[in-house]
Amino acid sequence: MQISFKRYCKTMELLNEPILIEAYKKAHAKGAAWPEITQGMKEVGIIDMEIYLLGTKLFMIMDTTADFDHDKAMIELALKPRQSEWEAHMSQFQNSSAEASADQKWKLMDRIYKMD
Repeated sequence: MQISFKRYCKTMELLNEPILIEAYKKAHAKGAAWPEITQGMKEVGIIDMEIYLLGTKLFMIMDTTADFDHDKAMIELALKPRQSEWEAHMSQFQNSSAEASADQKWKLMDRIYKMD
């Protein structure tokens, strides 16, 4: 079976503050993310995205179009309407610099195993 998409997995740390973690979860609840952000992701070729949380560790699964160029798409995404505003808003929850772009905060993970 031919796979017609690419998958990227990323990780980031939140600040170890229970109130902020709950606020971060609320900001990502169904319908809570700003529509411009979701639209921008779709426009650069992100088909689907899920974020999981364990303690302060975030884990993102990002499925994209088969021809997706990660580096190019992240540059394009950073220029989308309200993207920098969203990143600044999210930075209050994240264990990273407030000036960092999404691509600087979310670190790509290497796949080390795939079931045969």
